[in-house]
Amino acid sequence: MRMCRFAAQLVVCTAIVLGLQSTAQTQPGQAAQPKALPLISPIFGDNMVLQRGKPNTLWGWSEPGDTIHVQIGDISATGVAGTDRRWQVAIQPPPVGGPYTIRVTGRETVEIHDVLVGDVWLCGGQSNMGLPLHFVRNSADEVKAANYPEIRFFTVGGHPAYRHTDEVDGKWTAVSPQSAEWMSAVGYFFARKLYREIHVPIGLVVDAVGGTPAESWTSAAALKPLHDFDVPLAELERLKGEGAPEYGNFIMHWYDEFDVGQKGSWQATDFNDSQWKSVTIPGGFSDLGVTDTPAVAWFRKEIDLPDPLPPGRAMLYLGVIERMDTSYVNGKEVGGSAWVENPRAYFLRDGVLKPGRNVIAIRVLKTKPDGGFMSKPEELHLVLGDKTNIPLAGSWKGALSVDARPPHPLPIAYENWPVMPTVLYEGMLRPIAPLALTGAIWYQGEQNSERGYEYRKLLPAMIADWRSLFAQGDFPFYIVSLPAFKHRSAEPVDGDEWAETRESQSIAAATVPNSCVAISIDTGNPDNIHSEDKQPVGERLALCALAKQYGRPVVYSGPTLASVERLRSSIRLHFSHSDGGLVGKGGKLEEFSIAGEDRKWVWADARIDGDTVVVTAPTVSHPIEVRYAWQSNPAATLFNGVGLPAAPFRTDNWPTKTEAQRPY
Repeated sequence: MRMCRFAAQLVVCTAIVLGLQSTAQTQPGQAAQPKALPLISPIFGDNMVLQRGKPNTLWGWSEPGDTIHVQIGDISATGVAGTDRRWQVAIQPPPVGGPYTIRVTGRETVEIHDVLVGDVWLCGGQSNMGLPLHFVRNSADEVKAANYPEIRFFTVGGHPAYRHTDEVDGKWTAVSPQSAEWMSAVGYFFARKLYREIHVPIGLVVDAVGGTPAESWTSAAALKPLHDFDVPLAELERLKGEGAPEYGNFIMHWYDEFDVGQKGSWQATDFNDSQWKSVTIPGGFSDLGVTDTPAVAWFRKEIDLPDPLPPGRAMLYLGVIERMDTSYVNGKEVGGSAWVENPRAYFLRDGVLKPGRNVIAIRVLKTKPDGGFMSKPEELHLVLGDKTNIPLAGSWKGALSVDARPPHPLPIAYENWPVMPTVLYEGMLRPIAPLALTGAIWYQGEQNSERGYEYRKLLPAMIADWRSLFAQGDFPFYIVSLPAFKHRSAEPVDGDEWAETRESQSIAAATVPNSCVAISIDTGNPDNIHSEDKQPVGERLALCALAKQYGRPVVYSGPTLASVERLRSSIRLHFSHSDGGLVGKGGKLEEFSIAGEDRKWVWADARIDGDTVVVTAPTVSHPIEVRYAWQSNPAATLFNGVGLPAAPFRTDNWPTKTEAQRPY
């Protein structure tokens, strides 16, 4: 997730960033207080689903040497707490269905009620996996109809960690119109289709955080052999050695080290800014003498508000900012973002504004010439609860906090959400292992798209890492291929980040055992990375599961390139998964491009001939290569007879746009 444009999307982005930051605001040098660990891990709780057909591992903590007894119906198991206080038992589940009660007895007794036995699926990724049902197409109707008490979900609380974490936050909830609004939409549609087909309880464990790359969900042991992450892993080790706060990103540590304004509480309402320069916003950096160089500056403005304040939620709008802002009102942080393309729109919680004098303070890190506030003056304003508009452009006070021109060091990365390698593996994944499960579904790749070629080795490494962690063999792992995004190119493109990421996702699905890819290029929104089209995504993942895990006779894939015939003046493409015949949506095939020895791509004429597609172009007499749907937002026109879209492909192995890109 890299761009946020629409209001609903801004709410999600802001909540993700601020929610995670709030878990990691321990001050430097402040020791974390030890927390008493519970008798049984919080991943086990009322309304949960146990995995059928295999031993379920349960665990918790007690005093070393304590004997722990676990009872489920007539089935029991016993374990002993080790020197690390952790106990663990493996217990066979009772028959499918329920409800059952789990009774755990040690120095105390804990009972877990309304437990069902069925299939448990891990739902991983970034914001498009976590996006709630509230934001999908026809959301009101979907929520109203979401009455599936045998579908249960547990949303893992966001928590980056630099070391192993024992617990996670969250609770198991049955799907109902009262609970479904804020559950993972992809997870819901996936589970609903499975439940309707196999008629067993379905449990979903949602482990997703917006804007996060795959390496954040992968262990150091799995990343080190790749050598692409040596620099951030070394920096992470340095921070761990210093006992630094567990922000999960690099920029917050950089501020701790270099930002004079943060150390001096320049955001405080009573801070004396009388010696600061008068500056004009938008702008400001030129008034401070750092127009063309990287810098951090703080800007403050006083405004007077009426008494009484109008009721309702107020909003602070700051437009687009390059590269990152952290915004305060009356000393309280109200928002912060490093998505450059994201127009800032921050909700102000009740009690932040007050009648009379109010102080707005904004810290801005810019990295490019003429960076900083990038929008028109009218896009900077405060809107009160009664829709009163208060312009904010014009005169402010400003001060330079960090002159970051070389040789001053810059942060490794600028994102202010968890992007460090390993931090979500340690904080959100490892604490729930080895929970018994059927498999995993994965919707991620947006954050890795600028390194789309690298993803073909990173994703398989992550999958192997997860399978090793949960120690249940090569469990199913089903991948969402990225949907359409950004505006469509009128001409064939040679290199494209999203197309190359989709190719890596398909390669991973084809080469990693027990994997599958759900194609979604016929869904999406060019202006909103959080598409409303989550139902086809979830249901296509379910088709993978029904065919590959449950052995149902369903078609789970659209047409997939199988072989290529290079003829004298045309290229014939053969496809597998052409169930029901190949179909050109709209009556005509589009989005095929062709190239000759000069490697110049032109749009091609394509026609269906049986289970093949014949591709030609009048300007290419001797074609050698073909591509289909090779851009971020392609026209999806090739389908099979059951309505599933063809996977994007290319027949060439020419160098790609992202092939040489490395993260650091």
